[in-house]
Amino acid sequence: MPYSQFTIEKVKQDFHLNTVEGVRFFPESIELVHPSPRLQAILEDLPWAIAVDTEKARSEVIINPVLLEIRRILNSSISVFSGEEFNVDPSIGLNGICDFLISRSPEQLTVEAPAIVIVEAKKSDLKSGLGQCIAEMVAAQKFNEAKGQSITAVYGTVSSGTQWRFLKLEGQTVTIDFTDYPLPPIETILSFLLWMVKDG
Repeated sequence: MPYSQFTIEKVKQDFHLNTVEGVRFFPESIELVHPSPRLQAILEDLPWAIAVDTEKARSEVIINPVLLEIRRILNSSISVFSGEEFNVDPSIGLNGICDFLISRSPEQLTVEAPAIVIVEAKKSDLKSGLGQCIAEMVAAQKFNEAKGQSITAVYGTVSSGTQWRFLKLEGQTVTIDFTDYPLPPIETILSFLLWMVKDG
């Protein structure tokens, strides 16, 4: 069963997860990250992506450039995967394609542990992507453990490009921040993503 078949209810039941809802897990004071001129130029196409209003356009014009900016900030010490098959354990439904996955390994040919951030792209309704994103986060957690690279937390976000909702998986507990953070401004989103990559 691919990740896309998971609802919040199913992923909680299948993997015995607890949820903490509506809690912000980012630090109160977080250093703002300013975009490079390169990213600012790319985001000039934001009105086009909004007008076209497909998941693919939003992924290509907004989400992927933002994630690659994080990679540039960290001097390519992380890897960013787009549309990557991430078949961790098909016997329990943890298989399929992740829209975006960030690994703390610089290797770009294959996903190496630790997988740290999962990004699920949605055209509009962010809630519909939560179950899928959580399932992919569980897969990342199990992948890291199997590779001997367990980390404190795996992070996730469900994003339309212009709205971002963030999640955290620590042990069996999923924390879901109900705030839909807008883009623009880009600085907040970059700051949160950079913090997640460094913190996990």
